[in-house]
Amino acid sequence: MTDTPKRRLPLRWLTLAELVGVVAVVIAGLGYWDTHRERAQEAHDRAVSERERRAEAQQGALKRTFLMTGTPDGAGERIRLAPAHPEQVIQTQAVVFPSAMRGDPVQTTGNPRIERGWFEGGLKKAERDRKHDGKAGDQGRLPVGLVTTYIEDGQTRTDRSVYLLGYSLHDRFLRGARVELDGLSLARRGVSGDVQAEVDGLWTKSAPAG
Repeated sequence: MTDTPKRRLPLRWLTLAELVGVVAVVIAGLGYWDTHRERAQEAHDRAVSERERRAEAQQGALKRTFLMTGTPDGAGERIRLAPAHPEQVIQTQAVVFPSAMRGDPVQTTGNPRIERGWFEGGLKKAERDRKHDGKAGDQGRLPVGLVTTYIEDGQTRTDRSVYLLGYSLHDRFLRGARVELDGLSLARRGVSGDVQAEVDGLWTKSAPAG
């Protein structure tokens, strides 16, 4: 029994119309790919632009943030205050101490500072109470409220924050301790309520009653 040879299918050339159709399909596919690639690139560019916009907005917000810095002056007799951003110009300040230190805020104009003499008597009394209760130390931090009116970009603004005023005590023979002011650090920014109550609350947490 012999094998019947398989017949090969005859070759068929594409007609011109069919060839045009194939070319049209290829062109359409390339066009779709180009369109998809352009849309992907546009989406990428939009995402990059949005990230840059957010970064610029964040930098602007940081620039507008008001922050005080404090530098000891006069052998610890005072703390000179200045805004962290030089374009912010301080006009006036109300310096609020714990009620146990001082009953009324100190108002300053054009010379931002914290003077040791504004609260030294009250602080010494509080430290004597600490010593009586066995809680006295050579160093401490006093909450101080700063209500600051300043100018930035031609606009008058107000900042209400609480800072911690660092101090140290130095014993003097037969003269009592000398208070020396060491520095300043931020405790709470943007106080919306009563600054005096905020300061008193922080002091109560850190100091004994009485």
